[in-house]
Amino acid sequence: MIDVTCAIIQDEDEKILVVQRGEKTDHPFRWEFPGGKTSPGECHEDCIVREIYEELGIDIVIRRRLDDVEYDYGFKKIRLIPFICDTLEEVPVLTEHISFRWVPADELENIDFCEADSLVAEKYLMENRFIAGNTGSDPEDEAISEKDENDLREMINNMMSTHEADWLSDTAVANPAVYRKLLEYSLSDNDKLAFRASWTLSKVYDKNPGTVIPHLRMIADSLGSIRNESVERSFLRILSLSDMGSLTGKQHGFLADYCFAELGSATSAVAVKAYSMEILYRLTLKYPQLANELAVSIRNVMEEGSAGIVARGNSILKKITAIPLDPGSSQ
Repeated sequence: MIDVTCAIIQDEDEKILVVQRGEKTDHPFRWEFPGGKTSPGECHEDCIVREIYEELGIDIVIRRRLDDVEYDYGFKKIRLIPFICDTLEEVPVLTEHISFRWVPADELENIDFCEADSLVAEKYLMENRFIAGNTGSDPEDEAISEKDENDLREMINNMMSTHEADWLSDTAVANPAVYRKLLEYSLSDNDKLAFRASWTLSKVYDKNPGTVIPHLRMIADSLGSIRNESVERSFLRILSLSDMGSLTGKQHGFLADYCFAELGSATSAVAVKAYSMEILYRLTLKYPQLANELAVSIRNVMEEGSAGIVARGNSILKKITAIPLDPGSSQ
């Protein structure tokens, strides 16, 4: 497997630079994103900056890295490592290629790329489609077309890395329509889709809690019907980080019962117990009369819990002691 870096270079108008290979190459007259092989001991970032300067005589600034693409050409196997880059230079000096073009992103589909580069272009276009969003419209009126929704579902189903989840969570923060789809998919009967969508929602909260807060009531109400432990874990994590004041009194009661039941269950996952402790602590700030029951429940869990549960339990027990005993008080 040969590691090869490539650059999706964008100019000031967000057009993309593509270059054409010569006749006496492995892929005669095919187009590609410029780049080259990584030298021994060289990091990929240094490689792409060096290769672009050597091949094209231009300076680039790396914006971010896309996921790698592996392709078997039969006579060689390559791992193509793509970077999205910016440049202010318009005319490259060709030293290894016979032609170049600056093309709008939506024309990449029509370029006769080498096979591995074609896969990179597909990944870039899928991301670009969602980043663009629907500028100039009311976010609440944004909608995803059927094609874009199919692309989004495929992206989530094929998501394999934290990098991809991070990118998608950034997109959901910027585009409420994507966020709403993530929420919808989290409640899907498709366990794989639901798990990955809810995992991404948790990352959305980390990046911008304000995106999630308006939907906390729906998230809390959904807990009673969720049968997917991964989704339950993600939803409980979001709630454990949230202000309970966003929920109704009825939901407070439901959450208290739900989380106490999870703490008392012999089959609940460690993460579920940990998030339940934190939610109950936050509820205890509003309802100090829960303090004694919570302390007893935590001590019971700690008796046979993991080191992580014991550490979390001790931390919350210390915080409980600072809660006023007056049932009418809150923090």
